[in-house]
Amino acid sequence: MSTLLLSRENIEQLIEAVTVNGELVVENNEDCMKLARLARAYSKTVKAMVNYVIRGVSHTTATKQLYNILPDYVYLETAYKNAKALVGSLKETNGSKCEIRRFWLASRGSRYDYGNRNIRIVPRENFFEVWIKYPWDGSWIGAKAFFGEKYIPMLKELAELASRRAEGYGVVISFREHPRIHVQVPIHLYLKHFSNTKQFNSRGFVAGFDLNSDRINMVVVDKNGKIVYMKSAEFPEVTLHGFPAELAKQRRLQTLSYLIRLAKLVGVTYIAFENLFKVKKRRFTKSFNANRRISKFAKKQLLLHGILKSVREGLYVVLVNPKGTTSSREHSEVMKKHGLDKHMASAYLIALRGLDEININNYKQT
Repeated sequence: MSTLLLSRENIEQLIEAVTVNGELVVENNEDCMKLARLARAYSKTVKAMVNYVIRGVSHTTATKQLYNILPDYVYLETAYKNAKALVGSLKETNGSKCEIRRFWLASRGSRYDYGNRNIRIVPRENFFEVWIKYPWDGSWIGAKAFFGEKYIPMLKELAELASRRAEGYGVVISFREHPRIHVQVPIHLYLKHFSNTKQFNSRGFVAGFDLNSDRINMVVVDKNGKIVYMKSAEFPEVTLHGFPAELAKQRRLQTLSYLIRLAKLVGVTYIAFENLFKVKKRRFTKSFNANRRISKFAKKQLLLHGILKSVREGLYVVLVNPKGTTSSREHSEVMKKHGLDKHMASAYLIALRGLDEININNYKQT
């Protein structure tokens, strides 16, 4: 990513695709067995690929070694990418072991392969046909996919573009209570269908966001750095032991979306976040409970949601240096001077740094 100022025009530098989830139904028993075997082989392949990635083995060599387990180069190529992502996540969290407990299946997209070489979606009136390549005999597993009604027009356009070799899409199939399908829609197509760029009262304000596991703080400043609005949203229950992880995630995402919409109504043009993509590892504390909250809080996932939501609302996103926004002499001085708690002080510093980045960017353009 070469820039810190993100908008609809350059968001692809950071977010290439958005995942749309649906229900997968396999009606034929033989196809069910084939899909189960394929998913098991894919998961086994990813597990083996993780060891190859850790040892620095090239994709070409790893693919040759595992072709006997999963005889398809597109599946193998996707598995290698999955393994690299898992190893990267392991390093970020200081982990020492990568466990793969569930079966799943994935195939990367390519417009030259009519969207996807191994897993294709074909629109029908009220559902999508799904065809999954079974590599051992070259046959195809048939299934049906059902998505939320609001996603149907976008997915039909994606399928039409793919049929003309104009666009590609990745697909993941997962298994929990029941099979699920996850289609990766190119970001530009997603924004075409789901953007709300209407401006209500844009005044050039900057909103700084401090993201935490149990609260989100927002401070809005004007072009001179003066505080014009503050808002805090707390949800301490999501960090309690036993609270459902999926519900906690939903609560955080919904809260952040609400605050971004509120910022737009206040007159904000720019949303500022800490640039967590420059943070290589998580920092843990001496507190067991605090470390548990940190390890279970997908902060970068929340950040990506905030970036996407902001761009959907027609706002600009500024990513700022996170150093010193939580604990520093400058942070302590801001707390004393403005009478802010530590989270509001962090949000204020993030807003000020966002304002500086905007001024520097505007200066370079002139």
